[in-house]
Amino acid sequence: MTQDELKKATAIAALEYVEAGIIGVGTGSTANHFIDALAKIKHKIDGAVASSEATAQRLKGHGIEVFELNNVGEMPVYIDGADEITEHMHMIKGGGGALTREKIVAACAKKFVCIADESKLVDRLGKFPLPVEVIPMARSYVARELVRLGGQPKLREGFTTDNGNVILDVHNLDIMNPVELETAINQITGVVTNGLFARRPADIFLMGTPNGVTVIKPS
Repeated sequence: MTQDELKKATAIAALEYVEAGIIGVGTGSTANHFIDALAKIKHKIDGAVASSEATAQRLKGHGIEVFELNNVGEMPVYIDGADEITEHMHMIKGGGGALTREKIVAACAKKFVCIADESKLVDRLGKFPLPVEVIPMARSYVARELVRLGGQPKLREGFTTDNGNVILDVHNLDIMNPVELETAINQITGVVTNGLFARRPADIFLMGTPNGVTVIKPS
């Protein structure tokens, strides 16, 4: 199976976790497969909260109503992919630049279901550059502070988030304690948030393998 076929398999498996009401939907290639699959059972839900403008447009294209998060209470489930994930369900997300809205929507959901192919499972986070969303005027200051933390930040050229901010992708981080690092980076003045999802990890990881979808829960 190709990587794209593995992503699609996990997306279809995630339909089992869809509950009545309004659900949260992530951003990225795997999430797009989920949206396409969700269209087939859209009658079972009232609609969705999107983690990006791109996701909102794809949902609407399938006739799925998109709600503003401020008009929605607690959601039963949030379904999204990851750039890296450990057996403890800690993740790096934000390769697509939607990390802040993803983190907000995930925080409002009772259950976070991560869907990804087996290549995303790692022993330790950090090989994938950690995205950090930054207020534009603070870019240089935040970069210097990230260097102090041991990283090598690089501006994501030509990219602006849906919130009007920039992304610094931090290379060469060996993340021993994701919860501590997530907190430390978020305390840097000018940082909106970073792509470590450790304080609010996934509850379930649906991992696509050539032998089928494996369900992994925190160890």
